Amino acid sequence: MNYLVIAVISYLIGSIPTAYILLKRFRSVDIRNEGSGNVGGHNAYEVSKSKWIGGGVAVTDFLKGLIAVFIAKQIDPQNFILIGIAALFAVIGHCFSVWIGFHGGRGLATTAGATILFLPFTAIIWGVLWLIVYLKFKNIHLGNIWATIFTFIIIILSSEILINYSYPQPGSNWELYIISFLVLSIIFFKHLEPMKEIFRKRVKAN
Repeated sequence: MNYLVIAVISYLIGSIPTAYILLKRFRSVDIRNEGSGNVGGHNAYEVSKSKWIGGGVAVTDFLKGLIAVFIAKQIDPQNFILIGIAALFAVIGHCFSVWIGFHGGRGLATTAGATILFLPFTAIIWGVLWLIVYLKFKNIHLGNIWATIFTFIIIILSSEILINYSYPQPGSNWELYIISFLVLSIIFFKHLEPMKEIFRKRVKAN
Protein backbone atom coordinates (compact mmCIF):
# COMPACT_ATOMS: atom_id res chain seq x y z
CA MET A 1 0.00 0.00 0.00
CA ASN A 2 2.86 2.39 0.80
CA TYR A 3 4.17 2.02 -2.75
CA LEU A 4 0.84 3.07 -4.27
CA VAL A 5 0.38 5.95 -1.84
CA ILE A 6 3.86 7.35 -2.41
CA ALA A 7 3.52 6.93 -6.19
CA VAL A 8 0.29 8.99 -6.20
CA ILE A 9 1.62 11.64 -3.81
CA SER A 10 4.88 11.98 -5.75
CA TYR A 11 3.10 12.19 -9.09
CA LEU A 12 0.80 14.93 -7.83
CA ILE A 13 3.73 16.91 -6.41
CA GLY A 14 5.71 16.51 -9.61
CA SER A 15 2.73 17.39 -11.78
CA ILE A 16 2.47 20.97 -10.48
CA PRO A 17 3.17 22.86 -13.74
CA THR A 18 5.38 25.60 -12.35
CA ALA A 19 6.44 27.13 -15.67
CA TYR A 20 2.87 27.10 -17.00
CA ILE A 21 1.53 28.82 -13.87
CA LEU A 22 4.21 31.53 -13.74
CA LEU A 23 4.08 32.34 -17.46
CA LYS A 24 0.29 32.55 -17.33
CA ARG A 25 0.42 34.75 -14.25
CA PHE A 26 3.21 37.14 -15.22
CA ARG A 27 3.25 37.05 -19.05
CA SER A 28 -0.30 35.94 -19.92
CA VAL A 29 1.01 33.28 -22.31
CA ASP A 30 0.65 29.51 -22.54
CA ILE A 31 4.22 28.23 -22.45
CA ARG A 32 3.13 25.09 -24.30
CA ASN A 33 2.65 27.26 -27.38
CA GLU A 34 5.78 29.38 -26.96
CA GLY A 35 9.43 28.72 -27.70
CA SER A 36 10.19 25.00 -27.66
CA GLY A 37 6.86 24.28 -25.95
CA ASN A 38 8.76 22.68 -23.06
CA VAL A 39 7.20 23.39 -19.66
CA GLY A 40 10.48 23.84 -17.81
CA GLY A 41 12.96 26.39 -16.53
CA HIS A 42 15.01 26.86 -19.71
CA ASN A 43 12.04 27.53 -21.95
CA ALA A 44 10.44 29.68 -19.25
CA TYR A 45 13.55 31.89 -19.36
CA GLU A 46 13.67 31.90 -23.17
CA VAL A 47 10.02 32.93 -23.43
CA SER A 48 9.89 35.42 -20.56
CA LYS A 49 13.45 36.81 -20.89
CA SER A 50 13.33 36.96 -17.09
CA LYS A 51 16.04 35.35 -14.97
CA TRP A 52 13.65 35.54 -12.01
CA ILE A 53 10.97 33.51 -13.77
CA GLY A 54 13.41 31.02 -15.30
CA GLY A 55 15.27 30.62 -12.02
CA GLY A 56 12.04 30.42 -10.02
CA VAL A 57 10.80 27.61 -12.25
CA ALA A 58 14.09 25.70 -11.96
CA VAL A 59 14.23 26.01 -8.17
CA THR A 60 10.58 25.03 -7.71
CA ASP A 61 10.92 22.05 -10.05
CA PHE A 62 14.01 20.98 -8.07
CA LEU A 63 12.03 21.21 -4.83
CA LYS A 64 9.25 19.02 -6.26
CA GLY A 65 11.64 16.08 -6.55
CA LEU A 66 13.27 16.81 -3.22
CA ILE A 67 9.94 17.02 -1.36
CA ALA A 68 8.62 13.79 -2.91
CA VAL A 69 11.70 11.85 -1.82
CA PHE A 70 11.72 13.51 1.60
CA ILE A 71 8.13 12.34 2.20
CA ALA A 72 9.03 8.79 1.14
CA LYS A 73 11.97 8.81 3.55
CA GLN A 74 9.64 9.75 6.40
CA ILE A 75 7.41 6.77 5.59
CA ASP A 76 10.19 4.16 5.34
CA PRO A 77 13.74 5.60 5.45
CA GLN A 78 15.45 2.26 4.70
CA ASN A 79 13.33 1.24 1.72
CA PHE A 80 15.34 2.04 -1.42
CA ILE A 81 12.60 0.91 -3.80
CA LEU A 82 9.96 3.08 -2.09
CA ILE A 83 12.24 6.11 -2.27
CA GLY A 84 13.13 5.29 -5.87
CA ILE A 85 9.42 5.13 -6.73
CA ALA A 86 8.98 8.58 -5.19
CA ALA A 87 11.76 9.95 -7.41
CA LEU A 88 10.42 8.17 -10.48
CA PHE A 89 6.83 9.35 -10.11
CA ALA A 90 7.83 12.91 -9.26
CA VAL A 91 9.71 12.99 -12.58
CA ILE A 92 6.81 11.36 -14.43
CA GLY A 93 4.45 13.94 -12.95
CA HIS A 94 6.71 16.79 -14.01
CA CYS A 95 7.17 15.46 -17.54
CA PHE A 96 3.54 14.41 -18.06
CA SER A 97 1.37 16.66 -15.92
CA VAL A 98 -2.30 15.71 -15.78
CA TRP A 99 -3.22 19.38 -15.23
CA ILE A 100 -1.98 20.57 -18.63
CA GLY A 101 -2.90 17.73 -20.95
CA PHE A 102 0.09 15.55 -20.00
CA HIS A 103 2.57 18.13 -21.26
CA GLY A 104 5.54 18.98 -19.09
CA GLY A 105 9.23 19.65 -18.80
CA ARG A 106 12.20 17.41 -19.48
CA GLY A 107 12.66 16.33 -15.86
CA LEU A 108 16.20 17.51 -15.18
CA ALA A 109 15.60 19.83 -12.20
CA THR A 110 13.07 17.46 -10.63
CA THR A 111 15.45 14.51 -11.04
CA ALA A 112 18.27 16.52 -9.47
CA GLY A 113 16.11 17.40 -6.48
CA ALA A 114 15.00 13.81 -6.03
CA THR A 115 18.37 12.10 -6.40
CA ILE A 116 20.34 14.54 -4.26
CA LEU A 117 18.68 13.05 -1.16
CA PHE A 118 19.42 9.38 -1.83
CA LEU A 119 21.79 9.08 -4.83
CA PRO A 120 23.90 12.24 -4.47
CA PHE A 121 26.90 10.95 -6.39
CA THR A 122 24.71 10.09 -9.36
CA ALA A 123 23.48 13.69 -9.48
CA ILE A 124 27.07 14.95 -9.22
CA ILE A 125 28.27 12.61 -11.98
CA TRP A 126 25.49 13.80 -14.29
CA GLY A 127 26.34 17.43 -13.56
CA VAL A 128 30.07 16.96 -14.24
CA LEU A 129 29.38 15.10 -17.50
CA TRP A 130 26.93 17.80 -18.57
CA LEU A 131 29.50 20.52 -17.94
CA ILE A 132 32.17 18.69 -19.95
CA VAL A 133 29.89 18.21 -22.97
CA TYR A 134 28.47 21.73 -22.74
CA LEU A 135 31.93 23.33 -22.64
CA LYS A 136 32.88 21.28 -25.70
CA PHE A 137 29.81 21.90 -27.87
CA LYS A 138 28.11 24.93 -26.24
CA ASN A 139 24.74 23.20 -26.61
CA ILE A 140 22.49 22.61 -23.59
CA HIS A 141 20.55 19.77 -25.18
CA LEU A 142 23.67 17.88 -26.26
CA GLY A 143 24.91 18.22 -22.70
CA ASN A 144 21.64 16.83 -21.37
CA ILE A 145 21.57 13.91 -23.80
CA TRP A 146 25.16 12.75 -23.44
CA ALA A 147 25.25 13.28 -19.68
CA THR A 148 22.13 11.11 -19.37
CA ILE A 149 23.57 8.31 -21.52
CA PHE A 150 27.00 8.26 -19.91
CA THR A 151 25.60 8.54 -16.39
CA PHE A 152 23.80 5.23 -16.83
CA ILE A 153 26.95 3.62 -18.26
CA ILE A 154 28.94 4.82 -15.25
CA ILE A 155 26.24 3.50 -12.90
CA ILE A 156 26.59 0.05 -14.52
CA LEU A 157 30.37 0.11 -14.34
CA SER A 158 30.65 1.62 -10.84
CA SER A 159 27.57 0.25 -9.07
CA GLU A 160 29.53 -1.29 -6.18
CA ILE A 161 31.07 2.09 -5.37
CA LEU A 162 27.86 4.08 -5.86
CA ILE A 163 25.88 1.73 -3.62
CA ASN A 164 28.17 2.64 -0.74
CA TYR A 165 27.19 6.27 -1.15
CA SER A 166 23.44 5.71 -1.49
CA TYR A 167 21.08 6.70 1.33
CA PRO A 168 19.60 4.17 1.93
CA GLN A 169 21.61 1.53 0.13
CA PRO A 170 19.73 -0.62 -2.39
CA GLY A 171 19.24 -4.28 -1.60
CA SER A 172 21.04 -5.28 -4.80
CA ASN A 173 22.73 -3.85 -7.87
CA TRP A 174 19.54 -4.49 -9.81
CA GLU A 175 17.51 -2.17 -7.64
CA LEU A 176 19.97 0.61 -8.46
CA TYR A 177 19.99 -0.31 -12.18
CA ILE A 178 16.20 -0.42 -12.51
CA ILE A 179 15.45 2.86 -10.75
CA SER A 180 18.29 4.63 -12.54
CA PHE A 181 17.28 3.22 -15.93
CA LEU A 182 13.63 4.20 -15.55
CA VAL A 183 14.36 7.78 -14.46
CA LEU A 184 17.10 8.35 -17.04
CA SER A 185 14.93 6.78 -19.77
CA ILE A 186 12.24 9.40 -19.16
CA ILE A 187 14.81 12.18 -19.48
CA PHE A 188 16.18 10.58 -22.66
CA PHE A 189 12.67 10.19 -24.12
CA LYS A 190 11.88 13.86 -23.45
CA HIS A 191 15.02 14.82 -25.39
CA LEU A 192 14.14 12.91 -28.56
CA GLU A 193 12.70 16.02 -30.21
CA PRO A 194 15.76 18.20 -29.45
CA MET A 195 17.93 15.34 -30.77
CA LYS A 196 15.99 15.32 -34.03
CA GLU A 197 16.31 19.10 -34.30
CA ILE A 198 20.08 18.95 -33.74
CA PHE A 199 20.35 16.23 -36.38
CA ARG A 200 18.28 18.22 -38.90
CA LYS A 201 20.43 21.34 -38.40
CA ARG A 202 23.62 19.35 -38.92
CA VAL A 203 22.27 17.74 -42.08
CA LYS A 204 21.34 21.17 -43.47
CA ALA A 205 24.76 22.57 -42.52
CA ASN A 206 26.43 19.81 -44.53
